[in-house]
Amino acid sequence: MTSSSSPTVLKRWIAFELRKLREDCRISREEAAAVIKGSVPAIGHMETGRSLPKPLELERLLELYGVAERSEFFLDLRLRAKKGRDWWIGFDDTAVPEYFKLFLGLESSAVKIESWDAIVVPGLFQTPDYARAIIRGGRPEFPATEVEKRVELRMARQGEVLDQEDAPQVWAVISEAALRLQVGSPAILRAQLERLVELREYPNIEMQVLPASAGAHTGVDGGFIVLTFPNELEHDPGCVYIESRVKGVYYEEPDQVMAYRDALTRLRVRADKPEDFPAWAKKAMKEL
Repeated sequence: MTSSSSPTVLKRWIAFELRKLREDCRISREEAAAVIKGSVPAIGHMETGRSLPKPLELERLLELYGVAERSEFFLDLRLRAKKGRDWWIGFDDTAVPEYFKLFLGLESSAVKIESWDAIVVPGLFQTPDYARAIIRGGRPEFPATEVEKRVELRMARQGEVLDQEDAPQVWAVISEAALRLQVGSPAILRAQLERLVELREYPNIEMQVLPASAGAHTGVDGGFIVLTFPNELEHDPGCVYIESRVKGVYYEEPDQVMAYRDALTRLRVRADKPEDFPAWAKKAMKEL
């Protein structure tokens, strides 16, 4: 059983599974709607996470799909989705854009977080000063108050993900360029590199450097994050998240997720070994 208490995540899982079960049985939304004496749009809302099915509706749908024995599992997920509270609720929309909310829930519920970072150090690893310099440099139009809210959110993310007893496995492939990019002052970059060396000692964290000499590779399109979820959520293929200046993009179809997993595997093969990471960081510090 997953330990997630994020309503955002649990609604997504219930929606994903209900749609998958219905499609596997070759049952139309019209047929599903007739069983619960509801409407086709109501089934659509359940399958997109816009609304949760009522307990009796859930039991009838699962019976229709031939998995009545999973009712207890789904009812438990539904109850926690109703009672749960997303950890970022205290932050306003300035710090948490609407498109980012789903990612925060997915990230905090994942059992594995894997990423390719082409330009900067991953957000989960950033120091406050480094994060502040990145946000100011990337979004110079932001007032100081908004910058600080986003820095605070980034630090809170780290606490929610890295500092938990059941922290996920985190594996980052980072480009050599990201280690050398002059973010803020030399002192800020040095402190960030020192932080990476510290994090590398965590038993659940691995880092690799992709050297510039690797040439063209499967990450030339830009950075991405691949999330893996608990095995108990049987049909969930995971999720890929990519963020642009104006929105976040989620890839959740099995073939899409697999394409990014393959790309990441190729990046790992081209990158230096994880045990070489501290030497890379120390070399970058000496060259400041």
